[in-house]
Amino acid sequence: MRSQNPGYFSKPVGIAAAIAALLFPLVGNADVADLPLMDQGIQIGDLAPGRAMIWSRADRASRMMVEYAFNDQFNDAVIIRGPYAMESTDFTARQDLTNLPEGQDVFVKVWFEDLTNAHNKSEPVSGHFHTIGKQDDIRFVWGGDVAGQGWGINENFGGMKIYEAMRQVQPQFFIESGDSVYSDGPIQASVTAENGQLWTNLVTPEVSKVAESLDEFRGRYKYNLLDENLRRFNAEVPQIWQWDDHEVANNWSDSKDLSSDSRYTVKDVPLLVARASQAFHEYAPLRPHNAEEPERIYRKISYGKLLDVFVLDMRSYRGPNTANLQTAPSAETAFLGDAQVAWLKDELEHSDATWKVISADMPIGLNISDDYAHNPPQRWEAVANGNDGPAAGRELEMADLLKFIKHQHIDNIVWLTADVHYAAAHYYDPSKAQTKDFSPFWEFIAGPLNAGSFGPNSTDATFGPQVVFSKAPPAGQANLSPYAGLQFFGEVNIDKNSKAMTVDLKDIDGAVVFSKTLPAEGKHDRDHHDRHDRHGD
Repeated sequence: MRSQNPGYFSKPVGIAAAIAALLFPLVGNADVADLPLMDQGIQIGDLAPGRAMIWSRADRASRMMVEYAFNDQFNDAVIIRGPYAMESTDFTARQDLTNLPEGQDVFVKVWFEDLTNAHNKSEPVSGHFHTIGKQDDIRFVWGGDVAGQGWGINENFGGMKIYEAMRQVQPQFFIESGDSVYSDGPIQASVTAENGQLWTNLVTPEVSKVAESLDEFRGRYKYNLLDENLRRFNAEVPQIWQWDDHEVANNWSDSKDLSSDSRYTVKDVPLLVARASQAFHEYAPLRPHNAEEPERIYRKISYGKLLDVFVLDMRSYRGPNTANLQTAPSAETAFLGDAQVAWLKDELEHSDATWKVISADMPIGLNISDDYAHNPPQRWEAVANGNDGPAAGRELEMADLLKFIKHQHIDNIVWLTADVHYAAAHYYDPSKAQTKDFSPFWEFIAGPLNAGSFGPNSTDATFGPQVVFSKAPPAGQANLSPYAGLQFFGEVNIDKNSKAMTVDLKDIDGAVVFSKTLPAEGKHDRDHHDRHDRHGD
C-alpha cells in the first residue's frame, strides 16, 4: 500500500528519524517555547471503506504530518507530509488516509513542523481506530447538543463525562447530530443549578458572549476541546458531523430577526451564518465535498452490505420559519430543499445495504416552536406545525419523501436525531396518521450530551407518531443541568449474522434506559415489526 504520491514517505520510521537527525541536528535542542503546540488534540472523521480523515490544529503556521501503521509498535509505518496549517484556517488542517484495508486496527501519530529553517516539531498526539470489515458486527453511537444553555465544562463534575461513557462501549464511529457548539449561549464562571447547587464552568473570552466575529465562532470549538474526555474520545472514535441552528444562532432561518436582541451588535444573519459556516468547516473532521459545493454537509457514508448512513442538512436549504400551514409546495415550505431531496431519494433507491440510517438534525413529528412569546406559537422551527391535520407546510416535503420510500419498497430505514434535549423512541404508524401513504418506521432521539435538559415536546398527528418511550425532566421543570443525570446518547448494534439492529438509549453513566431490537425485513414482510420493548430503570 505504498503510494506514489510524493507527499508519502515509505521508509521505516527508524531510518526516517535517523536521516532527519542528520539533516536537522539542532531540532532536539530547540527551546520548548519554539515548538508548535497541539492543544486541541486530534479528531478522526468520516470513516468509510478504505479511508478516514485525520484532523488537528497547531498554534502557529506549520505543516501537518501524519504517521500511521497497523500495529501499535508502528512497524513498517507510513509517514504522510500533510497540508499547511495557516492563519487563514485558524491553523487547522486535515489529511485523508486512503487505501486502508478493511477490518484493521489503524494507529496514528500526528505532529506539526513549523515553517522555520529549523523545522521545529510539536510533540506528537497519538490515536487509533478500526476500519470496518466484512466479518465485523457494527456498533456506533450518536447524540448532539454540547455545552448549551450555559452548562459548560465543569471540571469538579468530571467535565463532559458522557464522552467517556460513549468511549467505553468501543464504538466504531459516532454521529454528531448537530448543535455541536452553542454560539448563541454565553458561558459564565458559575451558575446556580437545580436544588441550589453551584455549577462552575471553565470560561474563555470567546464563550463569555454570543459569537459574532469569526474568532468567536472558532473559539466555541476550541472551548469544547478543552475537555479531556472529549479529546480522549476524539483520538479513538471516528466521527460524522452535521450541524443545526446553534452553530450559528438559535432557530436561524431567513425569517430570523436580531434587531431587538441587544446581545448582538451584528444584526445581519447571513454574515453570522458565513462566519459560523467557516468555523464549522475548519473544526469539523468531515471530508470536504468538492469544488462544486465546498460547504455541502449532506452526504452518504457506506459501511458495506450492512449499513449506509445518510447525513442530512435540515438547516442550510430551508425556507423561512413560518406558521407552516401552506397547502402547496413552494420555496417557503422547503426544509431539505429540492436538490437534497432528489439526492436522498436516489441514494436510498440505489442503496444495497441492509440498513439505511437517516441521520437528521431534527425530529419529524415533534412540535418545536420558534415563537415562544405566543400561545399558540405563530412560527415553527421543524417539520411539524401543531395542527394534527393532513400534511401542510414543510410536512408536504416530508410526505413526498415518505411516499417515495413506500412505493419504491425501500426497507429497513431508521431515523436518528437529537435537538430536543431528551431521549425518546417514536414509532410512526400510518394507521394512526392523517397523511397515510407511507410505510411505518422508527425514529430515535438522543441528547443532550452536555447541555440543559428539556421536554418532552408534544407530537403532531400528521404522520402518526406513537411515543413508545421518553425520558425527560419532570413536569414543570426545564433546563436542568447535567447534575440531574438527564443527559443521553444512543448506541446502535447491527449483528452481521442475523442482521438485526438493536438501538439502546443510554444515560450519562452508560446505563440503558430503553432498548429496541428491529429485525431486518425483506420486501415481503415490511409490516412485521418486533413489538417487544425492553425498558431500563
